[in-house]
Amino acid sequence: MINRFSDWLNKTSTGWVTLLALIVFLLFSALVLPNQASQSEAETGDAGGPDTSLFYSSEDLYRWAEEYGPAGRAAYIRTRFTFDVIWPLVYTVFLVTATSWVYSKTFRADSRWRRLNLAPILGAVFDLLENTSTSIVMGRYPDQTPLVDTLAPVFTLLKWVLIGASFVSLVIGVGAGLWRWVKKGSQV
Repeated sequence: MINRFSDWLNKTSTGWVTLLALIVFLLFSALVLPNQASQSEAETGDAGGPDTSLFYSSEDLYRWAEEYGPAGRAAYIRTRFTFDVIWPLVYTVFLVTATSWVYSKTFRADSRWRRLNLAPILGAVFDLLENTSTSIVMGRYPDQTPLVDTLAPVFTLLKWVLIGASFVSLVIGVGAGLWRWVKKGSQV
């Protein structure tokens, strides 16, 4: 089933679909992300937060909840279920289509490398798990939320590892594709 889903993504990720996903990704990154970042800083201060951290502890999560204050925590939760639902969709569609398209041009149809188009989906799942768990902690603060407060940093780390690996695999795929293209051109 997973292989069929990956194959379907490879088939539907045409050049035009990939180009459209790239344009949406670039526009969102240029026009929406900067505004969201400044709005978030205005609402929660410059205390930092779990979304941009690679490593943090449950103690850090409670410290941020305290520093945000009631209004900041409410804004944090609201953002997790509005902007931070759309953003993972945008970057996931871009990464999935770009990886699928590039790898379909670079590797044979039976290559296991083409399954790397699923990594961004896992990254988005962990992003959504991070958003949910950190929002639960923020919403229940000052009450402690055992287990959820311990899982949130794990979800964040896995999110960043998978998203980072997705971008790296895309760059490697582009490099491998260019190498094959140059090598093929020199044989003519």
